[in-house]
Amino acid sequence: MIDVCLLGTGGMMPLPYRWLTSMMARYNGSSILIDCGEGTQIAMRQKGWSSKPIDVILITHFHADHISGLPGLLLSMGNSEKTTPLKIIGPKGLTKVVSSLRIIAPELPFKVECYELSEREETIEMDGYRIKAFRVNHNILCYGYSLEIDRAGKFDVDAAKALGIELKYWSKLQKGETIEADGKIYTPDMVMGPQRKGIKVTYCTDSRPTDAIVENATDSDLFICEGMYGDPDELTKAKDKKHMTFFEAAEIAVKANVQRLWLTHYSPSLNYPHEYLGAVKKIFEFAETAKDGKSIELVFEGETPTGEEES
Repeated sequence: MIDVCLLGTGGMMPLPYRWLTSMMARYNGSSILIDCGEGTQIAMRQKGWSSKPIDVILITHFHADHISGLPGLLLSMGNSEKTTPLKIIGPKGLTKVVSSLRIIAPELPFKVECYELSEREETIEMDGYRIKAFRVNHNILCYGYSLEIDRAGKFDVDAAKALGIELKYWSKLQKGETIEADGKIYTPDMVMGPQRKGIKVTYCTDSRPTDAIVENATDSDLFICEGMYGDPDELTKAKDKKHMTFFEAAEIAVKANVQRLWLTHYSPSLNYPHEYLGAVKKIFEFAETAKDGKSIELVFEGETPTGEEES
Protein backbone atom coordinates (compact mmCIF):
# COMPACT_ATOMS: atom_id res chain seq x y z
CA MET A 1 0.00 0.00 0.00
CA ILE A 2 1.21 3.52 -0.84
CA ASP A 3 -0.35 6.89 0.01
CA VAL A 4 0.02 9.57 -2.65
CA CYS A 5 -0.80 13.26 -2.24
CA LEU A 6 -0.50 16.02 -4.81
CA LEU A 7 0.43 18.84 -2.46
CA GLY A 8 0.22 21.60 -5.06
CA THR A 9 -1.03 21.88 -8.63
CA GLY A 10 0.21 25.27 -9.83
CA GLY A 11 2.90 26.18 -12.30
CA MET A 12 5.12 29.26 -12.52
CA MET A 13 3.86 31.07 -9.41
CA PRO A 14 1.86 30.22 -6.29
CA LEU A 15 -1.67 31.59 -6.08
CA PRO A 16 -3.92 32.15 -3.02
CA TYR A 17 -5.87 29.02 -3.96
CA ARG A 18 -3.13 26.94 -5.59
CA TRP A 19 0.35 26.00 -4.38
CA LEU A 20 3.17 25.11 -6.72
CA THR A 21 3.40 21.54 -8.00
CA SER A 22 4.77 18.99 -5.57
CA MET A 23 3.91 15.38 -4.85
CA MET A 24 4.47 13.33 -1.71
CA ALA A 25 4.18 9.57 -1.27
CA ARG A 26 4.33 7.48 1.92
CA TYR A 27 5.32 3.84 1.85
CA ASN A 28 6.41 1.44 4.57
CA GLY A 29 7.40 4.19 7.02
CA SER A 30 9.31 6.18 4.42
CA SER A 31 8.25 9.34 2.59
CA ILE A 32 9.22 10.43 -0.91
CA LEU A 33 8.86 14.00 -2.16
CA ILE A 34 8.90 14.96 -5.84
CA ASP A 35 9.76 18.62 -6.41
CA CYS A 36 9.71 21.33 -3.77
CA GLY A 37 8.41 24.63 -5.04
CA GLU A 38 7.63 27.62 -2.88
CA GLY A 39 4.94 26.76 -0.33
CA THR A 40 5.48 23.00 -0.36
CA GLN A 41 5.89 22.71 3.39
CA ILE A 42 2.75 24.82 3.98
CA ALA A 43 0.78 22.47 1.73
CA MET A 44 2.27 19.55 3.64
CA ARG A 45 1.08 20.99 6.93
CA GLN A 46 -2.37 21.63 5.52
CA LYS A 47 -2.50 17.97 4.60
CA GLY A 48 -1.38 16.98 8.08
CA TRP A 49 1.69 15.09 6.87
CA SER A 50 5.13 15.46 8.41
CA SER A 51 8.38 16.27 6.63
CA LYS A 52 10.48 14.34 9.18
CA PRO A 53 10.08 10.88 7.53
CA ILE A 54 11.18 12.14 4.11
CA ASP A 55 14.10 9.98 3.02
CA VAL A 56 14.23 10.95 -0.65
CA ILE A 57 13.53 14.14 -2.60
CA LEU A 58 13.33 13.83 -6.40
CA ILE A 59 13.88 17.02 -8.38
CA THR A 60 12.59 17.13 -11.95
CA HIS A 61 14.53 20.23 -12.99
CA PHE A 62 15.94 23.51 -11.70
CA HIS A 63 13.22 26.03 -12.52
CA ALA A 64 12.35 27.99 -9.39
CA ASP A 65 8.75 26.80 -9.17
CA HIS A 66 10.08 23.26 -8.64
CA ILE A 67 12.92 23.79 -6.18
CA SER A 68 12.77 27.21 -4.46
CA GLY A 69 11.02 25.77 -1.39
CA LEU A 70 13.92 23.45 -0.59
CA PRO A 71 15.90 25.60 1.91
CA GLY A 72 12.86 26.23 4.09
CA LEU A 73 11.86 22.57 3.98
CA LEU A 74 15.35 21.45 5.00
CA LEU A 75 15.28 23.83 7.96
CA SER A 76 11.86 22.52 9.02
CA MET A 77 13.11 18.95 8.76
CA GLY A 78 16.07 19.90 10.96
CA ASN A 79 13.79 21.56 13.50
CA SER A 80 11.74 18.36 13.63
CA GLU A 81 14.90 16.66 14.94
CA LYS A 82 15.43 14.50 11.88
CA THR A 83 18.79 12.76 12.10
CA THR A 84 18.55 10.10 9.38
CA PRO A 85 20.21 10.82 5.99
CA LEU A 86 18.31 12.57 3.20
CA LYS A 87 18.99 11.62 -0.41
CA ILE A 88 18.24 14.22 -3.11
CA ILE A 89 18.12 12.97 -6.70
CA GLY A 90 18.03 15.20 -9.74
CA PRO A 91 19.65 16.28 -13.04
CA LYS A 92 23.32 17.02 -13.57
CA GLY A 93 24.32 20.10 -11.58
CA LEU A 94 22.19 19.10 -8.58
CA THR A 95 25.06 19.26 -6.08
CA LYS A 96 25.91 22.83 -7.04
CA VAL A 97 22.27 23.95 -6.96
CA VAL A 98 21.58 22.37 -3.57
CA SER A 99 24.82 23.79 -2.13
CA SER A 100 23.83 27.27 -3.33
CA LEU A 101 20.36 27.01 -1.80
CA ARG A 102 21.86 25.76 1.45
CA ILE A 103 23.69 29.01 2.01
CA ILE A 104 20.65 29.95 4.11
CA ALA A 105 20.38 26.44 5.59
CA PRO A 106 24.04 25.57 6.24
CA GLU A 107 23.76 23.53 9.43
CA LEU A 108 21.45 20.54 9.59
CA PRO A 109 21.34 17.61 12.04
CA PHE A 110 21.18 15.13 9.18
CA LYS A 111 23.38 14.30 6.21
CA VAL A 112 22.29 15.44 2.73
CA GLU A 113 23.45 13.15 -0.08
CA CYS A 114 23.07 14.37 -3.68
CA TYR A 115 22.81 11.91 -6.56
CA GLU A 116 23.09 13.39 -10.05
CA LEU A 117 21.37 11.60 -12.92
CA SER A 118 23.64 11.24 -15.95
CA GLU A 119 21.79 8.85 -18.28
CA ARG A 120 18.57 9.19 -20.26
CA GLU A 121 17.05 6.55 -17.99
CA GLU A 122 18.24 5.34 -14.60
CA THR A 123 16.92 3.00 -11.94
CA ILE A 124 17.60 3.49 -8.24
CA GLU A 125 16.70 0.69 -5.86
CA MET A 126 15.49 1.88 -2.46
CA ASP A 127 14.20 0.08 0.63
CA GLY A 128 11.33 -1.98 -0.75
CA TYR A 129 10.62 0.12 -3.83
CA ARG A 130 12.24 1.29 -7.04
CA ILE A 131 12.67 4.74 -8.58
CA LYS A 132 12.93 4.99 -12.37
CA ALA A 133 14.08 8.34 -13.72
CA PHE A 134 13.59 9.21 -17.39
CA ARG A 135 14.54 12.27 -19.37
CA VAL A 136 11.71 14.31 -20.89
CA ASN A 137 11.55 17.24 -23.33
CA HIS A 138 11.54 20.65 -21.64
CA ASN A 139 13.54 23.78 -22.37
CA ILE A 140 16.15 22.72 -19.77
CA LEU A 141 17.29 19.28 -18.64
CA CYS A 142 14.30 17.65 -16.97
CA TYR A 143 13.29 14.20 -15.71
CA GLY A 144 10.08 12.35 -14.95
CA TYR A 145 9.90 9.65 -12.29
CA SER A 146 8.12 6.36 -11.68
CA LEU A 147 7.78 4.76 -8.26
CA GLU A 148 7.38 0.99 -8.46
CA ILE A 149 6.58 -1.52 -5.73
CA ASP A 150 6.91 -5.18 -6.66
CA ARG A 151 4.67 -7.91 -5.28
CA ALA A 152 5.94 -11.44 -4.84
CA GLY A 153 3.90 -14.46 -5.83
CA LYS A 154 1.79 -16.39 -3.34
CA PHE A 155 3.51 -18.79 -0.96
CA ASP A 156 2.69 -22.38 -1.86
CA VAL A 157 2.06 -24.11 1.47
CA ASP A 158 1.52 -27.51 -0.13
CA ALA A 159 4.85 -27.29 -1.97
CA ALA A 160 6.66 -26.31 1.23
CA LYS A 161 5.15 -29.24 3.10
CA ALA A 162 5.92 -31.67 0.28
CA LEU A 163 9.55 -30.58 0.38
CA GLY A 164 9.65 -31.04 4.13
CA ILE A 165 10.61 -27.42 4.82
CA GLU A 166 10.18 -26.55 8.47
CA LEU A 167 7.67 -23.80 9.33
CA LYS A 168 10.38 -21.58 10.85
CA TYR A 169 11.96 -21.13 7.40
CA TRP A 170 8.79 -20.14 5.54
CA SER A 171 8.94 -16.40 6.26
CA LYS A 172 12.57 -16.23 5.15
CA LEU A 173 11.74 -17.89 1.83
CA GLN A 174 8.86 -15.45 1.37
CA LYS A 175 11.35 -12.60 1.84
CA GLY A 176 13.51 -14.00 -0.96
CA GLU A 177 16.17 -15.65 1.17
CA THR A 178 17.84 -18.97 0.32
CA ILE A 179 17.81 -21.51 3.15
CA GLU A 180 20.26 -24.32 3.89
CA ALA A 181 18.97 -26.91 6.36
CA ASP A 182 19.79 -30.57 7.02
CA GLY A 183 22.22 -30.60 4.12
CA LYS A 184 19.63 -29.32 1.65
CA ILE A 185 19.28 -25.95 -0.06
CA TYR A 186 15.86 -24.37 -0.53
CA THR A 187 15.35 -21.38 -2.82
CA PRO A 188 12.29 -19.08 -2.98
CA ASP A 189 11.30 -20.26 -6.46
CA MET A 190 10.60 -23.72 -4.99
CA VAL A 191 7.70 -22.42 -2.91
CA MET A 192 6.69 -19.08 -4.44
CA GLY A 193 4.19 -18.66 -7.26
CA PRO A 194 4.69 -16.25 -10.19
CA GLN A 195 5.18 -12.59 -9.37
CA ARG A 196 1.91 -10.68 -9.03
CA LYS A 197 1.00 -7.19 -10.20
CA GLY A 198 2.65 -4.51 -8.10
CA ILE A 199 1.92 -0.79 -7.76
CA LYS A 200 3.24 1.91 -10.07
CA VAL A 201 2.96 5.70 -9.90
CA THR A 202 4.39 7.91 -12.65
CA TYR A 203 4.96 11.65 -12.29
CA CYS A 204 5.82 13.91 -15.21
CA THR A 205 5.70 17.67 -15.40
CA ASP A 206 7.19 20.31 -17.71
CA SER A 207 7.55 18.47 -21.00
CA ARG A 208 6.26 18.06 -24.48
CA PRO A 209 4.81 14.59 -25.23
CA THR A 210 7.59 12.03 -25.77
CA ASP A 211 7.87 8.29 -26.34
CA ALA A 212 9.87 8.09 -23.11
CA ILE A 213 6.86 9.26 -21.10
CA VAL A 214 4.59 6.70 -22.77
CA GLU A 215 7.08 3.88 -22.22
CA ASN A 216 7.74 4.71 -18.57
CA ALA A 217 4.12 5.41 -17.67
CA THR A 218 2.86 2.17 -19.26
CA ASP A 219 0.43 0.31 -16.98
CA SER A 220 0.75 2.85 -14.16
CA ASP A 221 -1.94 2.72 -11.50
CA LEU A 222 -1.68 6.51 -11.29
CA PHE A 223 -0.23 8.84 -13.92
CA ILE A 224 0.29 12.42 -12.72
CA CYS A 225 1.00 14.60 -15.73
CA GLU A 226 1.26 18.27 -16.44
CA GLY A 227 -1.60 20.02 -18.16
CA MET A 228 -0.36 23.58 -18.40
CA TYR A 229 -3.15 24.61 -20.73
CA GLY A 230 -6.77 23.48 -20.83
CA ASP A 231 -7.76 25.30 -24.00
CA PRO A 232 -6.78 23.28 -27.10
CA ASP A 233 -6.30 26.60 -28.93
CA GLU A 234 -3.21 27.16 -26.78
CA LEU A 235 -1.35 24.29 -28.42
CA THR A 236 1.06 26.67 -30.16
CA LYS A 237 1.93 28.29 -26.85
CA ALA A 238 2.42 24.83 -25.30
CA LYS A 239 4.84 23.88 -28.07
CA ASP A 240 6.79 27.15 -27.75
CA LYS A 241 7.18 26.84 -23.98
CA LYS A 242 7.72 23.06 -23.99
CA HIS A 243 4.59 22.22 -22.04
CA MET A 244 1.42 20.18 -22.71
CA THR A 245 -2.29 20.74 -23.06
CA PHE A 246 -4.83 18.62 -21.18
CA PHE A 247 -5.62 16.80 -24.39
CA GLU A 248 -2.02 15.84 -25.10
CA ALA A 249 -1.68 14.43 -21.58
CA ALA A 250 -4.89 12.44 -22.09
CA GLU A 251 -3.55 11.00 -25.34
CA ILE A 252 -0.41 9.83 -23.51
CA ALA A 253 -2.61 8.19 -20.85
CA VAL A 254 -4.42 6.23 -23.57
CA LYS A 255 -1.18 5.10 -25.22
CA ALA A 256 0.34 4.13 -21.87
CA ASN A 257 -2.74 2.19 -20.74
CA VAL A 258 -2.75 3.82 -17.29
CA GLN A 259 -5.56 3.27 -14.82
CA ARG A 260 -6.11 6.92 -13.97
CA LEU A 261 -4.74 10.34 -14.89
CA TRP A 262 -4.35 13.36 -12.61
CA LEU A 263 -3.72 16.61 -14.46
CA THR A 264 -1.57 19.20 -12.68
CA HIS A 265 0.89 22.11 -13.11
CA TYR A 266 -1.74 24.55 -14.36
CA SER A 267 -0.94 27.92 -15.88
CA PRO A 268 -1.72 30.84 -13.50
CA SER A 269 -4.23 32.02 -16.11
CA LEU A 270 -6.14 28.72 -15.94
CA ASN A 271 -8.69 29.51 -13.24
CA TYR A 272 -11.18 26.68 -13.75
CA PRO A 273 -9.45 23.52 -15.02
CA HIS A 274 -12.60 21.41 -14.58
CA GLU A 275 -14.32 23.35 -17.37
CA TYR A 276 -12.29 21.33 -19.88
CA LEU A 277 -12.64 17.97 -18.16
CA GLY A 278 -15.68 16.81 -20.14
CA ALA A 279 -13.81 17.13 -23.43
CA VAL A 280 -10.70 15.49 -21.96
CA LYS A 281 -12.74 12.50 -20.76
CA LYS A 282 -13.81 11.84 -24.35
CA ILE A 283 -10.15 11.01 -24.98
CA PHE A 284 -9.39 9.28 -21.67
CA GLU A 285 -12.34 8.39 -19.46
CA PHE A 286 -10.39 8.20 -16.20
CA ALA A 287 -8.89 11.69 -16.33
CA GLU A 288 -9.24 14.05 -13.36
CA THR A 289 -8.33 17.70 -12.88
CA ALA A 290 -6.47 17.57 -9.57
CA LYS A 291 -6.76 20.11 -6.79
CA ASP A 292 -4.22 20.85 -4.07
CA GLY A 293 -4.26 18.13 -1.45
CA LYS A 294 -5.81 15.48 -3.69
CA SER A 295 -4.74 12.11 -2.36
CA ILE A 296 -5.30 8.42 -2.82
CA GLU A 297 -4.35 5.17 -1.15
CA LEU A 298 -3.17 2.65 -3.72
CA VAL A 299 -3.24 -1.01 -2.71
CA PHE A 300 -2.26 -4.27 -4.32
CA GLU A 301 -4.78 -5.89 -6.62
CA GLY A 302 -7.40 -7.74 -4.59
CA GLU A 303 -6.80 -5.76 -1.39
CA THR A 304 -9.19 -3.18 0.09
CA PRO A 305 -8.03 0.39 0.85
CA THR A 306 -8.22 1.35 4.52
CA GLY A 307 -9.06 4.97 3.69
CA GLU A 308 -10.97 6.90 1.06
CA GLU A 309 -9.71 8.95 -1.82
CA GLU A 310 -9.78 12.68 -1.23
CA SER A 311 -10.60 15.07 -4.04
